[in-house]
Amino acid sequence: MIVIDAKDLVAGRIATYAAKQALMGEKISIVNAEHAVITGHKKQILADYQRKRSMGTWATGPFYHRSPDRLLRRIIRGMLPHKQEKGKKAFKNVMCYLGIPEEFKDQKIETIEKARITKLPNLKFMYLKELSALLGAKGE
Repeated sequence: MIVIDAKDLVAGRIATYAAKQALMGEKISIVNAEHAVITGHKKQILADYQRKRSMGTWATGPFYHRSPDRLLRRIIRGMLPHKQEKGKKAFKNVMCYLGIPEEFKDQKIETIEKARITKLPNLKFMYLKELSALLGAKGE
């Protein structure tokens, strides 16, 4: 089992790593999902997610959650062949959490150095916590 701390890591880069590991059969747990970042202009990011949420109907989808852990899990799903059997099985092996749950307190928590926000040349980004609050998420 791999436990990844998403604090100050780019969401897309976490997703590619997690998807590859899940396809190889590893169980992936991502903690501190609310501290992952999405790069780009804040207005553009918000507009993109508001457009995605308003598509379709409440009964038929597509479904985009508002909470940061579910947003990150949906990004990871986009990196998997989720309509095939191997993708469905891999997606079940991926879980995202807000904060650090008690079950992972004593385990070794990894980080992905290549995914750090400090490695990027631009400083335009938005935390998933901010995005979910602007989308209308409850809590915190």
